[in-house]
Amino acid sequence: MNKNMNPYTPDVLGDDYQQLTLTFPDDYEGKVIATLIRKKATTSTNKAVLYIHGFIDYFFQTEMAEQFNQHGYDFYALDLRKYGRSHLPHQILFNVLDLKEYDAEITEALKIIEEEHHSQVLLAGHSTGGLIATLYAAHYSNHPLIKALWANSPFYDFNMNVFKKTFGIPLLSQVGRYLPKAKFPSGLNKWYVPSLHKNFHGEWFFDLNWKLPSMKKVQLSFVRAIHIAQKEIHRGVKLTIPALIMHSNQTKNPRTWGKKATQSDVILGVKDIEKYARKIKGDVTTQTIQHGLHDLVLSAEPIRNQVYQQLFDWLKIKMP
Repeated sequence: MNKNMNPYTPDVLGDDYQQLTLTFPDDYEGKVIATLIRKKATTSTNKAVLYIHGFIDYFFQTEMAEQFNQHGYDFYALDLRKYGRSHLPHQILFNVLDLKEYDAEITEALKIIEEEHHSQVLLAGHSTGGLIATLYAAHYSNHPLIKALWANSPFYDFNMNVFKKTFGIPLLSQVGRYLPKAKFPSGLNKWYVPSLHKNFHGEWFFDLNWKLPSMKKVQLSFVRAIHIAQKEIHRGVKLTIPALIMHSNQTKNPRTWGKKATQSDVILGVKDIEKYARKIKGDVTTQTIQHGLHDLVLSAEPIRNQVYQQLFDWLKIKMP
């Protein structure tokens, strides 16, 4: 893809944010696009970050982009196919049969980032994006641009009891092979988005059509795609680049609104993240953030400041 033939246009986030539509061959639903969002640092740099969002999500974390700019990185983010800016009317939101479908947009984004005069890239991802980024780094271990990985509360396991994880998820995954559009209760905590959005109890503004307030059911195609990817993580992947894996110090599942929803990961099990991070072979650093939310960069200001301090301290050493 030639960026001059496909120029950036202004992004919904406003000043200094631009977006580029990436086009791909049709899939099982028809036309497919992804969206690359860019915010350049004020001074020229050969360093960049490519950020991948989580499930039921899109890129809106402007403070994170600005932090990277201030530390000498051009910032790029992907809205994956069927998410946010990239969702088309004929598509089922977030629909995927295999997480490898996203390799196409990650590869294309990296190609564009290289064309835009960068030689070092931090691959970053949150939640499902952290799972996708980890596997991409493992599968493309010789990629010349990717120099480090940052996973923010990566989705390395389902947050369920042992019985459901051992028997329930594999069964749903098998059913999902034949009935991908069948739906199953998501089990997602209802207080997560209200803990973030200004209209409820949070301090952030984002589009509630792109990051839904709740999602009571998920398609079995998603369960199957995640299960297959997680099995690879559980066996232990090998990374040839340094990795920083961050997570909250605690998981809670509050039934009513309260402090637990503002000081915990209410989506994933932090012990699972820690467990499977230890199985990754290579130079892996795991850091625990006290009272962090599921998306650590959306935590209360003192906590997210700590996240950035620890992240950029680590990058000074690993990606100088």
